[in-house]
Amino acid sequence: MSEHNVTQLKKDCIGCGACAAITPKYWEMDEQGLAQLKGSVQKGEIWELKVSEEDKECNEEAAAVCPVNIIHVKKEE
Repeated sequence: MSEHNVTQLKKDCIGCGACAAITPKYWEMDEQGLAQLKGSVQKGEIWELKVSEEDKECNEEAAAVCPVNIIHVKKEE
């Protein structure tokens, strides 16, 4: 089973909440009103989480609704 990396550049989040509304399994709004990728690990300015092929699609939907394009899903190499 292949894994995918979901990444978020949280510092550029505008707090619209679209990702959390469409994919609450993985996204929530934090105490500052910014989107947080649940279970992710911070690596510099990027927050990252590995997900299975099964959960790739819902995170791609979250990325698609992000108005500032700070969420990305890529196949792990």
